[in-house]
Amino acid sequence: EPGAPGKARTVELTRNAMTAPDVTTDDLLQSELEDAARVVADGGVVAYPTEYCFGLGCDPRQAAAVSRLLKIKRRSRDQGVLLIAGSVGQLRQVLHPDVFGPRHALLDEAQATWPGPVSWVLPAHPRLSAWVCGTRDTVGVRVTRHPVARALCRTCAVPLVSTSANHHGRQPARTPEHIDLLFGDAVDYVVRARVGGAHGPSELREAGTGRILRAAASDGRAA
Repeated sequence: EPGAPGKARTVELTRNAMTAPDVTTDDLLQSELEDAARVVADGGVVAYPTEYCFGLGCDPRQAAAVSRLLKIKRRSRDQGVLLIAGSVGQLRQVLHPDVFGPRHALLDEAQATWPGPVSWVLPAHPRLSAWVCGTRDTVGVRVTRHPVARALCRTCAVPLVSTSANHHGRQPARTPEHIDLLFGDAVDYVVRARVGGAHGPSELREAGTGRILRAAASDGRAA
């Protein structure tokens, strides 16, 4: 069944569906995205392309799924994880309600960079688990500009965990074949599309101060 541990699933693209950096989802069938979304809804862990590398993802509202993802990645729970969304509206599920209140300068600052190359650390929704936030009450989020990742978020109808597809501290996977080699059956579903043309991970900023917590890649593109 979709999402069952130990059973890898793949979404195939037609031969020329994706080119980097100008990727497109025109040939990615909606039915296949729905299959991937079912795996996420069932608590599974998926691998999918972003602008720089493959990401490991799951539903951030399901603590057991996030815990399993961190074990696959060999990453400490204390560090927290980034989330990506298909739209600003989706972020209502993971950001504190005050972020969307009458005084929403923090969100305005972030929206000016979306969809695109900057992730912002914003106040987390109180119900978001410590598996996502780590030791903080904030969470890093962005609206991704990679069309496959964005379409997957929209099909899932929830933001997705987006942490680089690697064992912590190692180089991230940039091809589906590398995902297979690194993780085997530990990942339930692999979206076999190409990553974009970025040279490094996205910039990370602190909302309110604008402080850069992680510098952008030299070409300004994001993962």
